[in-house]
Amino acid sequence: MIRRIDLRGASADAAPDYRTVVPRAELDVEAALDVVRPICDAVRHRGVEAITEFAAKFDRVEQTDIRVPREALTEALDALEPAVRAALEESIRRLRITCEAELESDVVTEVVPGGTVTQRMVPVERVGLYVPGGLAPLVSSVVMNVVPAQVAGVSSIALTSSPQASNGGLPHPTILAACALLGVDEVYAVGGAQAVAMFAYGAGPCRPVDLVTGPGNIYTVSAKRLLKGVVGIDSEAGPTEIAILADDSAVPAHVAADLISQAEHDPLASSVLVTPSERLAGEVEAELDKQVSVTRHVERVRTALGGRQSAIVLVEDLEQGLAVVNGYAAEHLEIQTEDAGRWAGRVRNAGAVFVGAFAPVSLGDYAAGSNHVLPTAGCACHSSGLSVRSFRKAVHVVEYTDAALRDIADHVMTLADAEDLPGHGAAIRVRLEDRR
Repeated sequence: MIRRIDLRGASADAAPDYRTVVPRAELDVEAALDVVRPICDAVRHRGVEAITEFAAKFDRVEQTDIRVPREALTEALDALEPAVRAALEESIRRLRITCEAELESDVVTEVVPGGTVTQRMVPVERVGLYVPGGLAPLVSSVVMNVVPAQVAGVSSIALTSSPQASNGGLPHPTILAACALLGVDEVYAVGGAQAVAMFAYGAGPCRPVDLVTGPGNIYTVSAKRLLKGVVGIDSEAGPTEIAILADDSAVPAHVAADLISQAEHDPLASSVLVTPSERLAGEVEAELDKQVSVTRHVERVRTALGGRQSAIVLVEDLEQGLAVVNGYAAEHLEIQTEDAGRWAGRVRNAGAVFVGAFAPVSLGDYAAGSNHVLPTAGCACHSSGLSVRSFRKAVHVVEYTDAALRDIADHVMTLADAEDLPGHGAAIRVRLEDRR
């Protein structure tokens, strides 16, 4: 069901490029650009008309209005099962705790007497939040998007999710209920690349936003890459990934269950085990055969585990294993080893790290207090997961007195001359002359 890649015996000089040792899914973001470009162009030029055409084509939903009525949000919350509401409320509470701890204060630096630079942390004014609703209605993604935006102080929040034929063309009821629970009432029934284009360009009742955040399928991610610059994006959070660095101390049933937990998201999901233990590899393979056969989404899981993007990687030791997972830069990385905290402390590239036997990725997906909107496809080597910082920007405020400016004036004018920009120097000189 899942292939093996054997890296044992490679000398340090002959070590492979660990960034590519585990191939990604066949369909990558670049390949999807040609698909999403005409969709985004159509939304830009024809707005709601184009969106409703794509809803009919991709979602099999006939729409007349893309905005979700407020009464539909209220009705969804009223109908929400009490246990689901309680779970959402606890997830919200825990995430809000970590988000509030992330808030940064303004920093005032006196560079010289009379000269200060203040770094002000300013919330983004308007954001568009994307919540997947295709293969699975990710109600937890409502929480993960909305809570940090609210804590950051964003004043205008719009959210969108795919229209569902089974729900009268509206997003899934649990998604609508979560929006109502969080007080978000600007909600749209739009999915895929057309949703990102709607946020970027505006369409009908939806005004353009400054920033788009949230995970999605390969086409949603590709649209975010295409429109980056037209609109800000958080990161390229596409089909999910899990990598597990494990040794003989790991419980094979745990490892197999965790690989399956992410494989059930999407046929393009990646599940990777990196281990120096051939015994563990064999026992995990046996557990996969046993557990996959009784899982609900068996075909989806088998496709993901059998794809080129999933593998059991055999390494010489945990040092080599650490190099592999740092090179792979997984969205989710579990460390199931002896002294797991020490190995986790040496991880540099991962969206989130889950340490030890009792911190599975599923916990982070829902209620650890961490955020599950994380960079995928190797982007964890340069990008972070969604947080309060994603919704705030730093603005430098510069204040200098006359004396402080005179003190530095010669240096500024010298550098302006060095760059052959005399107007820069003149803007300093005119102020010196005005005071003489």
